[in-house]
Amino acid sequence: MMSTPAERLAALRSALAGLQVDGFLIPRSDEHLGEYVPPSGERLAWLSGFTGSAGLAIVLPDRAAIFTDGRYTTQVVAETDGALWERRHLTEAPPEAWLREHAEGLTIGYDPWLHSEAFLKRLAGVELVALSPNPLDGVWAERPAPPTAAVLPHGLDRAGQSPEAKREAAAALLRQSGEDAALLADAHSVAWLLNLRGADLAHTPVPLAFALLGADASVRMFLHAPERVPEATRAHLGNRVSIEPRGNLPRALGELAGKSVRVDMDATPAWFAATLRQAGARVVTGEDPTRLPRATKNPTEQQGAREAHRRDAVAVANFLAWFAREAPGGGLSEVSAAERLLDERRRVVGFVAESFPAISGAGENGAIVHYRATAATNRTIHAQECYLIDSGGQYPDGTTDITRTLWTGPGPAPGALRARYTAVLRGHIALATLRFPAGVAGPHLDAIARRPLWDAGLDYDHGTGHGVGSFLSVHEGPVAFSRAAKTVPIQPGMILSDEPGYYLPGHYGIRIENLLLARAAPMQPDQAKPFLEFETLTLAPYCRALLEPGLLTPAERDWVNAYQARVLAEIGPLLEAPVRAWMEQECAPL
Repeated sequence: MMSTPAERLAALRSALAGLQVDGFLIPRSDEHLGEYVPPSGERLAWLSGFTGSAGLAIVLPDRAAIFTDGRYTTQVVAETDGALWERRHLTEAPPEAWLREHAEGLTIGYDPWLHSEAFLKRLAGVELVALSPNPLDGVWAERPAPPTAAVLPHGLDRAGQSPEAKREAAAALLRQSGEDAALLADAHSVAWLLNLRGADLAHTPVPLAFALLGADASVRMFLHAPERVPEATRAHLGNRVSIEPRGNLPRALGELAGKSVRVDMDATPAWFAATLRQAGARVVTGEDPTRLPRATKNPTEQQGAREAHRRDAVAVANFLAWFAREAPGGGLSEVSAAERLLDERRRVVGFVAESFPAISGAGENGAIVHYRATAATNRTIHAQECYLIDSGGQYPDGTTDITRTLWTGPGPAPGALRARYTAVLRGHIALATLRFPAGVAGPHLDAIARRPLWDAGLDYDHGTGHGVGSFLSVHEGPVAFSRAAKTVPIQPGMILSDEPGYYLPGHYGIRIENLLLARAAPMQPDQAKPFLEFETLTLAPYCRALLEPGLLTPAERDWVNAYQARVLAEIGPLLEAPVRAWMEQECAPL
């Protein structure tokens, strides 16, 4: 067993030399191009040590680089060996520029199952060669087996729409465009379309499956070990859905010769389009027909989200009250605090799993945007410092995601820290209270939450918010509050996070996050077109010790008071007396 990153890198280079290629691309994603991957898909982490959810490595004969976004600039330095890896910013110093500088005249290999055709087109001018099987898999001797969790129905009482109705609606889009079929590579799309859930991923309840959707509303689903689909699930799917082993995919695509097949080039491995073209099919570039309907929650899913957030809020309140009592003594650690919150969620009816590994960062670790406390990094949570906890839960009726930044006490927080926290909160409020015309997209609103920080010459290097699934991924497209997001209009029923922040490396991090549900706004006098607004789903008090009321406008103060009164009214009756007493104090008017 190769135990060091240096040995693993050397083994990969040796394998590449044997294939007569000079370099290789290693992404974070797996064959479904998802953010979260099973243990068998953790290729980037195995090779480099970097465990973040977004990144790309490039290995050349005499150098190697790893590219991450602004969430991971600190983490990648901590987790990778600077003698082996150059660390680069994914957007400020993109991989295509690095390759053109360092790989001239070299042949670069890639696994066509792990990269989209859209990404590969960005590397125009670089000599690329598809390698199958993946040479990294050949040197990863202890690579885990693919997951084989049971595939289970997601009931109509939770989904709000039958799989038959979803299939027909998606197929109608294909017929309108004159297309014969659509390729679905995103496992979340397959799960949503067929009302299926599973446990192939630790934090996202999906089976890892591909599907071919026909214009006649039939579906062929392909997954590893199809025998894990029980009879009850097969009955749920009906006779218009076939269940096949993943090895049938080449033959199935070959049968589409002469047909028009929609492929989402951003969300599908390049192997599919290449195989379809080779078979004689006409590949049509188009968005996954389930993506927008999946993001636009129906009334059942919206109500499920409200109910899941209320139950989750009880766990969060119990944790916050416990933390307020215990933290001033300085006996807690990042890991023990995260475990306590997980224990509280496990007591909640319907809890299935965390929606992502909790980000539990004290002091300087809070400045690492997607920090993960481990046995190696765990540190004591000291008195009189900031503590950031970003966490969420998966429930059959909804997915939660909440961040609170806390002051450990005892005693007041420094004035400068309260000013930073309040600036972040003001941006958070500005987005939560916004009314905006229908047709506005996420990138148009990102700056709204940044204004109070920009006024102080400050900023944060991540998007302001992301879409959230319904008992699916905590990160869901196509809409996001981000300058880098697609300009897809926000629609009623979409759930997005509102999470501005401020990070002072080496000292502390501040982030405040609620989930918002987009809805139609009431008409105003002389209003000429529809407007939208947000309903706040998350129910947890803000940190009074970090808030400076004098820096809020009267309208902002009124909003905080109204929100916290709502939290107390809805969640207080569900709490035991000591926690309710704490919440009454925390939610008292400013």
